[in-house]
Amino acid sequence: KIPMNVMTPNKKAINFRDLKFKYGPGQHPEMVDYVGQKKQVDFARRLGVKHVVLVSSMGGLDNSNFLNQIGKDKNGEGQGDILVWKRKAEQYLIESGLQYTIIHPGGLVDTPSNEMKLVLDVDDELLKREKKAIPRGDVANLCIAALTESEDRSVSLDCVGEKATEAKGGRVKSAEEAFRDFLSTGKTADYTLVPKNA
Repeated sequence: KIPMNVMTPNKKAINFRDLKFKYGPGQHPEMVDYVGQKKQVDFARRLGVKHVVLVSSMGGLDNSNFLNQIGKDKNGEGQGDILVWKRKAEQYLIESGLQYTIIHPGGLVDTPSNEMKLVLDVDDELLKREKKAIPRGDVANLCIAALTESEDRSVSLDCVGEKATEAKGGRVKSAEEAFRDFLSTGKTADYTLVPKNA
């Protein structure tokens, strides 16, 4: 893992562009996040899988997102574009004819699940929030909710967690309740939107 917030008491945060990061042979984002995902979708179709849940990442509508810069040099050259390739794989899944749920979590954190309100939206709207993190366990719970609560509907959504004290009403809904509430809005990501800086 590359630490995203590496800070020490008396030092500035590390600029990830200063790191000499290189992908191993055949391990760059196009191969892993696009070609590899396409192979999984094709295999699922051959097996007769009815519903695919894909965990991706928020930020797919911003080509300048830092995740797209990992693996590139200061001139923007190199094997990067993680979110670009993830979004292309999502579009491949959508066009496959399989039922799908695509989940774009915010920053993943190792805190207990089921303690935060799940906030769900689409099209990177949640990136405008000050806090954009979500516990890994809550993402896993959303994956299960997608399989049990989707009612044969395909959907693509973004998700973050919000402290229960910040949540209106104070009660933390289960992932199943949050997923059902989101489905009732009729929202899904708009894949006709063109990423910024494309």
